[in-house]
Amino acid sequence: MVDYALARLNMVESQIRTNKVTDPALIDAFDTIPRELFVPKSKRGIAYVDEALEVGAGRYMLEPMVLARLLQAALPKPGDVALDVACGTGYATVVLSKLVSVVVGVEEEQSLVDSGNANLEALAIDNAAIVNGPLTQGYAKQAPYDVILIDGGVETVPQKLFDELADGGRLVTVEGGSPTEPGVAVLYEKLGSHIGRRILFDAGTPLLAGFRQEAGFVF
Repeated sequence: MVDYALARLNMVESQIRTNKVTDPALIDAFDTIPRELFVPKSKRGIAYVDEALEVGAGRYMLEPMVLARLLQAALPKPGDVALDVACGTGYATVVLSKLVSVVVGVEEEQSLVDSGNANLEALAIDNAAIVNGPLTQGYAKQAPYDVILIDGGVETVPQKLFDELADGGRLVTVEGGSPTEPGVAVLYEKLGSHIGRRILFDAGTPLLAGFRQEAGFVF
């Protein structure tokens, strides 16, 4: 029988605190949210390992350390509105719900939308919802967003998501990566019409299909 509370404590102490995550509210969220609820029952025993875990329909939960460092870099504040793109079964959506005012998760797979909203209900999360829609389109109805998390790897960030960022908004994701080359965690910040980009740390996670660069014509 897995002691999930102990596994969660070990995750926080060995994967998160030791990797430059210092925000108390963020650490508390990771320390209290039952990560095992967001993975298939067959994978609950490994819910706290330090790797990305598939949750169904080709969607993955980010490695805990990667998610924690991305969110810390995004500087979520209590009054913020956040968007969680490719939210899967809603784990990062719930983490964000502890840090900001309102969270919208967007997911293309209806089965994951249903599972995610059931998880929100089970945990009595009343400031977040998961909607069905194309990932690259975000969710314009609730825009602009102070924080956007793309919950997976990308080759490129669609302009539509930058359009949905508030002035001063922050977007975080993992860019690039291959079996032989690590990707990088990145932070984008919007100031007026300008988008700045900063590399945060090396990170790898499976690429989201809709976020690949279009192949150019080659002579």
